[in-house]
Amino acid sequence: MQLLFADAVPRQTVDQLEARGHACAVEPGLGADDLPARIPGVDVLVVRSTRVEADVFAAADRLALVIRAGAGTNTIDTVAAAARGILVSNVPGRNAAAVAELTLGLLLAVDRRIPDNVADLRAGRWDKKTYSSANGLLGSTMAVIGLGAVGLCVAERAAAFGIKVQTLARPNRQRYVEARADELGITRCESLPDLVAGSDIVSLHVPASPATKHLVDEAFLDRMRPGAILLNTSRGDVVDEAALLKALDAGAVRAGLDVYADEPGSGSGSAEWRSALAQHPHVVGTHHIGASTEQAQRAIAAGVVEIIDAFGAGEARNCVNLAPSRLGSVTLTVRHLDRVGVLARILDLLSQAGLNVEQMENRVFSGGEAAVASIDVAGPVPENLLAELGSVPHVLGVAEATLADGAPS
Repeated sequence: MQLLFADAVPRQTVDQLEARGHACAVEPGLGADDLPARIPGVDVLVVRSTRVEADVFAAADRLALVIRAGAGTNTIDTVAAAARGILVSNVPGRNAAAVAELTLGLLLAVDRRIPDNVADLRAGRWDKKTYSSANGLLGSTMAVIGLGAVGLCVAERAAAFGIKVQTLARPNRQRYVEARADELGITRCESLPDLVAGSDIVSLHVPASPATKHLVDEAFLDRMRPGAILLNTSRGDVVDEAALLKALDAGAVRAGLDVYADEPGSGSGSAEWRSALAQHPHVVGTHHIGASTEQAQRAIAAGVVEIIDAFGAGEARNCVNLAPSRLGSVTLTVRHLDRVGVLARILDLLSQAGLNVEQMENRVFSGGEAAVASIDVAGPVPENLLAELGSVPHVLGVAEATLADGAPS
């Protein structure tokens, strides 16, 4: 396959992929505006921070997979990709430790005013009295909003500091996360207002989405305890920056920020950028470097290779723009001998019945003699269809099951 990396990638990763027979082009200088002209002839596109807009998918002639070398896919037009049958995958969790480490670093820097200490010392000023008034972290309470891979890593590290951790109660949270939260003694709160109001530190670890845009607004900030610390190492638009500036000016909160709503799009070189938020005296800020450690980048690169290997074997791993696992209104299960033409005849009968196949999987049994096809279809199944399917040569049996939602796509 022809692979294009629009951001820097470790040489070892390129060597691994080329050893598998892939052709790799590493062009970290490509920007969003350059991609449409460069994408023809490319099978797989790998990006880190480069935006992938709809015009890239419109210009693609072979593109089948876009990999975000990280967790968030908000810089990729996943809807446009889905409309053209192009998979978008991410590499979640591999940078969690790096982001968590920076989160705790920001917390310590805010509490102990480390950047101001350093600035004064470098300027030749000794002011021990001013910098001897930190609150300390032991016994404080932290709200972790977003208890995913990063949030859980932050909770683990905060607990080691003697910080009491709490989060929102979620009925659909993954079982292993709930088990680990129990081990750490994390308290679950029933509402966001209660969670925020009862915390000395609020740490944000949610993805960028319409549901999380300006999650931290004026009302949210008003609920925070006086002098509380807000940490954001997730995405800039989770915070209403005008509201945060107002709270900072009033001395109501302090903040440690790695992300900003209008931060420069390029991570290379230096750019002139001025931000009232980043320059505020009550803010300790970094340059969106949460995942930027050698350890994290090696782990993410390994994840990219795994996704490409899986894709070559016919598996869509970590895909974010496929529909939920079950679609349609009815699942037909057809057991059959593994013979040429059996599935073609089955699909032909479904077409004649006006049933659209929403999703299909065909698995071969051990020994290779028989197989079973699970076919999700949308629409009512005619009464005689099961009998017709059962009469197809080499079909061993047919069953019908109504999907729980019962709604066509």
